[in-house]
Amino acid sequence: MSSPTQTPETTRIHNIGYRNYDGPRLGRAYARRALFSQSLRGAYGLGRSAKSKVLPMILFAVMCVPALIIVAVAVVTKAPKLAIEYTQYAIYLQLVIAIYLAAQAPQSVSRDLRFRTVPLYFSRPIERVDYVLAKYGAMASALFILTAVPLLILWIGSLLAKLDFATQSKLFGQGLVSVALLSLLFGGIGLVMAALTPRRGFGVAAVIAVMVISYGAVSTLQGIAYGTDNVDAIKWMGLFSPITLVDGVQTAFLGAPSAFPGGAAAAPGAGAGAVYVLVVLALIAGSYGVLMRRYRKVGL
Repeated sequence: MSSPTQTPETTRIHNIGYRNYDGPRLGRAYARRALFSQSLRGAYGLGRSAKSKVLPMILFAVMCVPALIIVAVAVVTKAPKLAIEYTQYAIYLQLVIAIYLAAQAPQSVSRDLRFRTVPLYFSRPIERVDYVLAKYGAMASALFILTAVPLLILWIGSLLAKLDFATQSKLFGQGLVSVALLSLLFGGIGLVMAALTPRRGFGVAAVIAVMVISYGAVSTLQGIAYGTDNVDAIKWMGLFSPITLVDGVQTAFLGAPSAFPGGAAAAPGAGAGAVYVLVVLALIAGSYGVLMRRYRKVGL
């Protein structure tokens, strides 16, 4: 009978060929850039299955087609200006942007939560702040591409139509500022909604609810206020919907025409516009803070 300290005969030590890694350690910055690039590519289905490319590419085309039509009409008819302002384009196509965000924000974060791969990201060298910055930056960049490319088409078309270069360039720059702000705001809100649940379907529904239902409710209330001659209340109601927040900021500071009922009479001035800017910045910072708090829990 063998003693308790004797090694059992069934014990074996196998060399399965693991070797030490002697290459360069690229560190957190490289990992953060790689995660950003992967997430941005994934937002348009690049590097994924063919089925994953269909919806984002269709929505991207839908965003660009109206710009191409506007440009074609301006060139053929020799119009003195484009049929739409650069700052108005994203407002009119907000539903397409909301659908894109609802489809891609859960894709960006929900799978990591559902398959519990987030702790693997945080093992090393990446940290929680790197993950949040990469995902937030990628989502905002994807939205900026979606909204800025049509504006670029409009600008190039305006030059083909021989419109004034300086005027069109100025308006184009204002449009880029507007969609950059929209991308940061929408990207943060979309990721927060998607990160609350690992189920992609729930994330899609949450994003649609926040973006579409809030705009519908605010627009209805603004219409009622305009119909009852309570015009002053219209601009303050715009604080409660993401798209009307962007509309208010660009109306106050970028010279954009207001989409609010009543037009210029109901548009926020400099004072109310400053409140709009503060609310937008607070929502962007708050979205980042909520994501940091969320991934502090899931990363344990």
